Amino acid sequence: MNDAVRGAAAPSTSAHGPAAAGFDVDVLVVGGGINGCGIARDLAGRGWRVLLAEKDDLASHTSSASTKLIHGGLRYLEYYEFSLVRKALQEREVLLKSAPHIMGPLRFVMPHDADMRPAWMVRMGLFLYDHLAKREVLPGSRGVDLRKHPAGAPLKARYTRGFVYSDGWVDDARLVVLNALDARERGAEVLTRTRVVSAQRTAEGWQALLEGPDGLMRSVRARALVNAAGPWAESFLRGVAKPAAGEALATKSLRLVKGSHIVVPRIFDHDHAYIFQNPDKRIIFAIPYQQDYTLIGTTDVEVQGEPGTARIDDSEIAYLCEQASRYFEKPVTPEQVVWTYAGVRPLLDDASGDPSAVTRDYLLERHTDGAPLLSVWGGKITTFRKLAEDAADAVGQMLGDAREPWTEGAFLAGGDLAAWVGGATAGETPQQLLQRFVAAVQVRWPWLPQALAQRLAQAYGTRVAALIGPAGQLADLGAQVAPGLYERELHYLQHQEWATRADDVLWRRSKLGLRLDAAQRAAVDAWMRAHAKP
Repeated sequence: MNDAVRGAAAPSTSAHGPAAAGFDVDVLVVGGGINGCGIARDLAGRGWRVLLAEKDDLASHTSSASTKLIHGGLRYLEYYEFSLVRKALQEREVLLKSAPHIMGPLRFVMPHDADMRPAWMVRMGLFLYDHLAKREVLPGSRGVDLRKHPAGAPLKARYTRGFVYSDGWVDDARLVVLNALDARERGAEVLTRTRVVSAQRTAEGWQALLEGPDGLMRSVRARALVNAAGPWAESFLRGVAKPAAGEALATKSLRLVKGSHIVVPRIFDHDHAYIFQNPDKRIIFAIPYQQDYTLIGTTDVEVQGEPGTARIDDSEIAYLCEQASRYFEKPVTPEQVVWTYAGVRPLLDDASGDPSAVTRDYLLERHTDGAPLLSVWGGKITTFRKLAEDAADAVGQMLGDAREPWTEGAFLAGGDLAAWVGGATAGETPQQLLQRFVAAVQVRWPWLPQALAQRLAQAYGTRVAALIGPAGQLADLGAQVAPGLYERELHYLQHQEWATRADDVLWRRSKLGLRLDAAQRAAVDAWMRAHAKP
């Protein structure tokens, strides 16, 4: 039998699972994106023996290719996805408090275009957005006169009226790494560059064969398996996972929808983001990014074939430039683009004709005829913690040992800034706490250049102390391999954060690749190769 539940685990009817004796782990998690790492963290925190296997680097696909937002999804209200929006809105502040060094509040400006949606409809949508979930940190929405508000200056003169509302930003790839770090520190084993070659299901458990980065094979016996392979979730069930006789493991289908983004030099100086309505009824965002840039996205293009080969195409670049240029006084052109990225969102096929209308909610499917199998279908980065909690509940029920959830209110790795700076003050926001933390880092290590101190504090939070270690002067950080990147940080990333290649460092653990030229990126690549762990 199999049962599926959207966004929550159904009551278990399964009997107690086999004894743990004779199994290497309780749960094998396949996939090192945000859902896989979040699930591994939650399970490990409940005392389960967990092994996570990721065929590439952590967050190397969809989870590092988001729009970098923690948001409820304002536009999903038009598709009557009230449950999804409410769930995401509830999660925003939970996440913002858990890791204020890698995420924070962000105000969004929506210029009103009467040709798109009438003002009453926008106001009604924002009223719902403000009240579908409790807010403690994020302010509510309001109307603004763009002729007087700083956000109106970069826009064409015809946009005189707008609306401002709250959501949040996140460093998506680091969010994945922080979950993996927490999972490991709670006892999970996290293997990157490790492919699950086969997984045979029996009545008692799973027998999996893993191929490591060195080509060596490892056999693993697990009591349960979690399929969190993202865009590969369906193909994993159809090709890698081997059912017992007469079983069919793949009962759902995914729609793979490519979302592409462009990054251009900074278009505006203020700290708000924009949400623009397009004639095709879609929206795009223009977001302050990495101090000196503006991030513009996203597209929705259905793709076929291997998800790992998806790339932005010229028509998507032209589309994003054209839509942004409808609003900005100075046109955005393809020649300005300094970086692009694309990710494939694994959306559960709900027969919607328009890829933009396909639900972003998640569904957890349980197979209980034989060894427990849980497959994760769909999802969005904002709801990863709740998805992981529901998944861990379901796994515990299938193993006959339900254990209490714990992640709501828990900090992610490096996120307990208040403890490091002597406690939070009354009414202090996560953003204000972060500012105090950055200042404390600069006081503790006054020899760090200001820009470097700020970057390290925001990337690593309280883990910055472990990175800097006993260093007492800049020279103690080792050679500067590229501007602002020292050997000590590279060693830390290799030994603590699973970084093995230059791209892991430059585009996922950080975004330093944006600021380095080809020769500097090559220098990082050469260092990583020369210091590769045996």
